[in-house]
Amino acid sequence: MRTNTTRATGPAAHPASRSARFVIALCWVAVLLDGFDLVVLGTVNPALLDYAAWNVDAGSLTVISTAGLVGMTLGALAIGSLTDVLGRRRTLIFSVTAFSVLTLACAFATSPEMLGVLRFLAGLGLGGALPTALAIVAEFAPAKKGSASTTVMTGYHVGAVATALLALMLLESVGWRWMFVAGTLPAFVLVPLMVRYLPESPAYLAVRGRHDEAERIAAAYGLPPVTASSPQSEARAADTETTRSPASPVRVLFSPQLVRTSVSIWVTSFMGLLLVYGLNTWLPTIMREAGYDLGASLSLLLVLNAGAVVGLLVAGRVADRVGARTAGLVWFTLAALFLATLSIRLPYGVYVLVFLAGCFVFSSQVLVYAFTSAVYPHEARATALGWSAGVGRVGAICGPILGGALLQAGIAYPWGFYAFAAVGVLGALALAASRPVR
Repeated sequence: MRTNTTRATGPAAHPASRSARFVIALCWVAVLLDGFDLVVLGTVNPALLDYAAWNVDAGSLTVISTAGLVGMTLGALAIGSLTDVLGRRRTLIFSVTAFSVLTLACAFATSPEMLGVLRFLAGLGLGGALPTALAIVAEFAPAKKGSASTTVMTGYHVGAVATALLALMLLESVGWRWMFVAGTLPAFVLVPLMVRYLPESPAYLAVRGRHDEAERIAAAYGLPPVTASSPQSEARAADTETTRSPASPVRVLFSPQLVRTSVSIWVTSFMGLLLVYGLNTWLPTIMREAGYDLGASLSLLLVLNAGAVVGLLVAGRVADRVGARTAGLVWFTLAALFLATLSIRLPYGVYVLVFLAGCFVFSSQVLVYAFTSAVYPHEARATALGWSAGVGRVGAICGPILGGALLQAGIAYPWGFYAFAAVGVLGALALAASRPVR
């Protein structure tokens, strides 16, 4: 049934021609805020260990980190799935608003327990923001899903780099609480811009039967016409009859032709996010165990995420040429190699090794998202991304736990890097078990 309603479609109902690049830019900033959250605990953990008023240890910080990641897991699974039902625009605005307000509240935590609760609640919004933003990007840049996904994910690591820089400027001068204040300031600009300028996805509108709006938005943003389902072009390996129904997108993930790939993606995402969160949470502390001072440890965190930005830009172009699955296999393998080399104690060469590890570790996980965007039809894409991110967040929980356990055992250096390298190998093997997109 067609309808001419313009409710909840945002600015794209206007007839003026618009650029999809601005939509991607809004998603990029949303992902940047997620990137802040990625490393903020890693930067403040050394300061919290020295914060006499709370008297916390590595075990307490692991619990706080885990609380936020549990929230992200639940948010990714629940909100990611609801995105295919409620719409991309509404879900992203809600998610960004929720996690920004709750992250700001972390600055006023009066105890470690309160900080853990706030991190859990903020995690619910954070978990839904990333898969929703990636779904929007894939649908507003349909011809280059690989490079579009990796480009928008540079925001993740630009946010991480900015957080490391903020830590160098703020931690010793004004204290850890101001890290949470500074990190949420961009949201006060982003949310009003999204309310005013972020359109609804034409793919989502077409699936929900709102064809007139879908056609109008697609024309305004220079996108090809969108049909309610195109399994041959969007998911050549998918079962046609199963993927035609927009009523239960979760069923698409378990269809006979996709279930093997779904499980492969979940295992790979688990390994990828274990690496991402394990390294960003504990790298500064592990490097202090290796004999580096706090300033050098924070600088290495900055270098790690600077390498991630470069790696993402390269990985996207490679994925557009050879496919996200093939690129991901190469990237996970090289990530394992360079993580193992970090066990070598070098006075200056360590910066080069950390940079190279960052190039491959973080873009490996983003290539999993790019592969997910390519293999599932648009009526289940956000759900697939949400499940990939949600199951991956379980790995994100295990990453800080693994690093914390190794630290408490006194063997984080060098055995932490050997353990992370093994995780990279397992990620490559899991991705190899998936079915390639034909």
